[in-house]
Amino acid sequence: MLRFFVIGLGGAVGTMSRYFLSGVEHRFSNHLFPVNTLIVNLLGSLVIGFLWGLFERFAVPSQVRVFVFVGILGGFTTFSTFSLENFHLFKDGQIKVAIMNIIATNTLGVVLVFVGFVISKQLMVLFAK
Repeated sequence: MLRFFVIGLGGAVGTMSRYFLSGVEHRFSNHLFPVNTLIVNLLGSLVIGFLWGLFERFAVPSQVRVFVFVGILGGFTTFSTFSLENFHLFKDGQIKVAIMNIIATNTLGVVLVFVGFVISKQLMVLFAK
């Protein structure tokens, strides 16, 4: 039962963080491309890669891992929103924008997981000296 509470609490933190970040970006967007979802998904990819690299090195309790990976990052990233936005782009005939969004999010998302992982490893080497 504690695990569900931990996940729910993390999900609330992630969801509120996503809402805040999307609101900030919304003020500066031209609304032609779903930039806020792209930013959230890419930032989530970078953070999950970075934290995975750290968590491999340090003994992190499973409850903390669940809180961060399933709760916070699960609530923060927005794959369902991403999917719905692409559905609407295709439905509205904006096929090029939809394809660009799909390619950018998926390609850059995977790249940023690697980048985050490498950054965490480099920082550990740097601070181990």
